[in-house]
Amino acid sequence: MNIPALVQAQKNHFADQQTKNVSVRKQLLKRLLTVVLEKEKEIVDALYLDFKKSEYESVMTETSIVISELKRTIKNINYWAKPQHVTPALLNFPSSSKIYKEPYGAVLIIAPWNYPYQLALVPLIGAIAAGNTVVLKPSELTPNTSKITKEIIESVFDKKLVAVVEGGVDVSTELLAERWDYIFFTGSVQVGKIVAKAAARFLTPVTLELGGKNPCIIDKTANIKLAAKRIVWGKFINGGQTCIAPDYLLIHKSVKDDFVSCFKSEIEIAYGKNPEDSKDYPRIVNQRNFDRLASMLENETFLVGGKTNREDNYIAPTLIDEPSLDSEVMKGEIFGPISPVISYETEKDLENIIHKYEKPLALYVFSGNKKFANKMITKYSFGGGTINDTTVHFANHHLPFGGVGESGIGSYHGKQTFDLFSHKKGVTRRYNWLDLPMRYAPYKGKLKTLKTFMKLFS
Repeated sequence: MNIPALVQAQKNHFADQQTKNVSVRKQLLKRLLTVVLEKEKEIVDALYLDFKKSEYESVMTETSIVISELKRTIKNINYWAKPQHVTPALLNFPSSSKIYKEPYGAVLIIAPWNYPYQLALVPLIGAIAAGNTVVLKPSELTPNTSKITKEIIESVFDKKLVAVVEGGVDVSTELLAERWDYIFFTGSVQVGKIVAKAAARFLTPVTLELGGKNPCIIDKTANIKLAAKRIVWGKFINGGQTCIAPDYLLIHKSVKDDFVSCFKSEIEIAYGKNPEDSKDYPRIVNQRNFDRLASMLENETFLVGGKTNREDNYIAPTLIDEPSLDSEVMKGEIFGPISPVISYETEKDLENIIHKYEKPLALYVFSGNKKFANKMITKYSFGGGTINDTTVHFANHHLPFGGVGESGIGSYHGKQTFDLFSHKKGVTRRYNWLDLPMRYAPYKGKLKTLKTFMKLFS
């Protein structure tokens, strides 16, 4: 594919004002919804081929989210796109002021492999709703899902409006060499820095949805059995390959043994005595990521799990007991079904561990002590989080989803996705029936009046 020609064709299409018509955008999204509903079974099948992800997980974490986002956007697009009246400044009397939602133009969306359908389609929906053109680069690590995603897009959109470009690192590099009006990237911190550097060349605005080492605090007042159940779900869904999964567990020393016992029991309830045989337990995406994760298990003590099968990219749900903070498993984001368990006794212990790492994408705290939980949520900087559960903040489209510091730049979901891909253009309309002479030169003799006027309206 001739990428420069494709990008130029999209820029020409945007320059012709072809994307500004809100009713046309709405009709396109309706067509996309029809195709998405028709293709849901094919999407589920593709996700199984790429991950051995169960139909239930595929519907819950991928297809249902896309369908909901489409329906919500179709329902609200007219309201979201409407110019917003704001209170005019009295200094401009007589006047009116509005905020216009203006599309940026040519948008590049680079999607990840861990939720290859949902994390490709959701930002695309917002970008199209806002009136942009889009080039979507799906992950080459999930070829089956990328293929069906491309088929869906091409059945709905002309390439000058939305195009899917498949390929590996070389294709991403070629895409990033182009001048875009906005770049939306979901993936690792390492690649995020490369994207940011490429965007900086043209001062292109970016959204970076990255990750980090997400702490999960379990204090001595927590409901231990329920905490274990909810952490097992949040940690091992998608085989642990979730950017907001609990990365490591900080457990009060007095409840550690009880928690480990409950955790082991909840894994067996969820996936059976041998999770490798469970139809509900996904696999690692490829052998390269399997090898990366397997290296974290070397020379560690297992409280639960530890079993691997490289031929099937299988790593059992695993608890590692008290790893060194300098060990492989604690150096960076795990992004797999491995949970280090680190006990603590004081809040200072928590501080020393959490502050050792960059600001995470998520933080979780399990506690029956409301004051303690609120203190943890306000003390530490993180993208978003949950008290007494894991990952569920992602499901509320009213909440912004995004990182802070190394865990990301910008946030989206629901209306905020539309707003993310819209430049807010402030416009003041002055009326001609009154024109105060005070602002015009010559200024002699007007300073005292100006100060009085400014004081009245400040």
